[in-house]
Amino acid sequence: MTEESVDAENAGDDEPDWQMAPDSDAEFPADDERVRVLREVAEDVYGDSSESRQLSAILYRVSDLYDPDGDTSPEEIYLNVRHIMNIKEQGGLRR
Repeated sequence: MTEESVDAENAGDDEPDWQMAPDSDAEFPADDERVRVLREVAEDVYGDSSESRQLSAILYRVSDLYDPDGDTSPEEIYLNVRHIMNIKEQGGLRR
């Protein structure tokens, strides 16, 4: 990989990857059963590792899509997960 291609690849690291983010106009009708199941799975996978806690948090946020009182969007979830993965890749918040 050339230095130029590495620079091009890393150029957008600080910018949200809007092309990959899902469409915010998608509708997620309220579905109490789906909310319940997603939150049960989130509780089940929650554990001692940071990965299990991150997955649990993601599942809980996804459940908010179907909760009439939830306040999130597919873009917010995607960008949040992307941010978490970037921090993880850099070695954490406290390197």
